[in-house]
Amino acid sequence: MGSFSIWHWLIVLLIVVMVFGTKKLKNMGSDLGGAVKGFKDGMKEGGQTADDKAAETGQVTHAQTADKTTIDVEAKQKS
Repeated sequence: MGSFSIWHWLIVLLIVVMVFGTKKLKNMGSDLGGAVKGFKDGMKEGGQTADDKAAETGQVTHAQTADKTTIDVEAKQKS
């Protein structure tokens, strides 16, 4: 009596499919899978430092560009 048989689970599954529909269940499954994948990617990136992330994504930080002049400054000086 403590556990449910396979017939109980099939009846529950049938009721869930009837209530939500297969399309809604499919969308919920893909959303859940995307959330799990995003969580795993976030956990992998969580151990990296900010400099490692910037090097991976190709982003330039303010500290890297502090000694260089920008295009706008050079354009103002020429005018």
